[in-house]
Amino acid sequence: MAMNTAFLALLQLLLLLIPPSLRDYLGARPRDHGVDQQLQVYHPIILQGGFGCPKLEARLTDAYTPSLPRCGALKGKGWFPLWNGTGDLLNHHYMRCFEEQMSLVFDPVMNGYQNQHGVETRVPNFGSAYGFSYKDETCPFCCNLRLRNELEALGYRDGDNLFGAPYDIRHAPPRPGQYSQVYSEYFARVKDLVQNASEKNGNKPVIFIGHSFASRLILDFVNSTPLQWRKKFIKHLVLLSPTPHTGFMDVVANLVSGPRVFPFPNVPNLALRPMWWSFASSLLSLPSPMVFGHEPLIITKHRNYSAYDYPDFLAALGFSIKGVSPLTKLPPPTDMRVEAPMVPTTVLSGFGIETTKQMVFWDGNFDVSPELVYGDGDGVVNFNSVLAFTKELERQQVLENILFKFVKIPNVAHGDITIQDHSLKIVLDEILEANS
Repeated sequence: MAMNTAFLALLQLLLLLIPPSLRDYLGARPRDHGVDQQLQVYHPIILQGGFGCPKLEARLTDAYTPSLPRCGALKGKGWFPLWNGTGDLLNHHYMRCFEEQMSLVFDPVMNGYQNQHGVETRVPNFGSAYGFSYKDETCPFCCNLRLRNELEALGYRDGDNLFGAPYDIRHAPPRPGQYSQVYSEYFARVKDLVQNASEKNGNKPVIFIGHSFASRLILDFVNSTPLQWRKKFIKHLVLLSPTPHTGFMDVVANLVSGPRVFPFPNVPNLALRPMWWSFASSLLSLPSPMVFGHEPLIITKHRNYSAYDYPDFLAALGFSIKGVSPLTKLPPPTDMRVEAPMVPTTVLSGFGIETTKQMVFWDGNFDVSPELVYGDGDGVVNFNSVLAFTKELERQQVLENILFKFVKIPNVAHGDITIQDHSLKIVLDEILEANS
């Protein structure tokens, strides 16, 4: 496994020397997988990339008061790419401004999140499978690029029968009984996209394919729709390395040590922690007590913290958004909230990769690198949580005689499921089966 990982890393570095257009074309295409063919039926596909993949644009109004003069240089100059790549932000010394303009504000009265005053944002390229891209060149095949290439080799075309619904990574779908204006509008747009894609393709129902965080959004979207609507318009869900509602330890690690999903060279994750804390999505998918129980997740010499202890742990961490602690966004300790979509569903997940299950801060200093204790998973999501999540989905689906399939792929990391040849072949086979 170590040799395969090292070879993949070397291959990706060598590919950086190739011009981007040629690099995309040469992206190792598994032609021996039997997909170099035309299909008899093309169900429209909505292809969704993971958390690091959507872009974000911003516009600064006169109401914006920058903390530094250079942060207001684009005020009144229309829309500009705020989260589109790491190189420009570093080259133009815009990191401080990026953190400020990306950050959200929590309104305790509205019990919701909004942009900084005077900052407007939008997600570009809605409707396109090309609305997702990795933000630096260390991973040229990330964000489903190889999978998209394979679908195009099959005859799929962006805007005709291949679509995408990029999202604002900072926000989170609301729990039952809560409201999110951002997601209310987003889900309405996705619903229109599904209906238009179906109508454009002879009223065929749609196949959703989502990776990581996008799988979570797909499930939440589908479960927000009337049952009759989803049975008419959705043919199949294909969920790749999903971040489950039952939670996973990487969410805690990001809260403590800063986010790993922003690949800025020479910028420590810890420096981005205040910005990360301001995102509603930072509190999504915390490890559920129903799966992780009372086992310590965070270990110190004075006290351990389990999945039942989030309020105390976040207080010890100093978690807040400009002095306001949005703990009302935390789920109740016994709330696992796994709701099956009640449409045919296939879940594919890797396992056999060291995955953090505990973090040790023996002296109680959360600003230093912890000792890590590993368990099984895909390097991001703990496998015990995946098993609990899929077991509950299957239980609900089987009760209604609705197809559910769980495909376990050994020794495949979270982000590699659509990159490695072996796992990509399995993914493609499942998509072809769903399309039949």
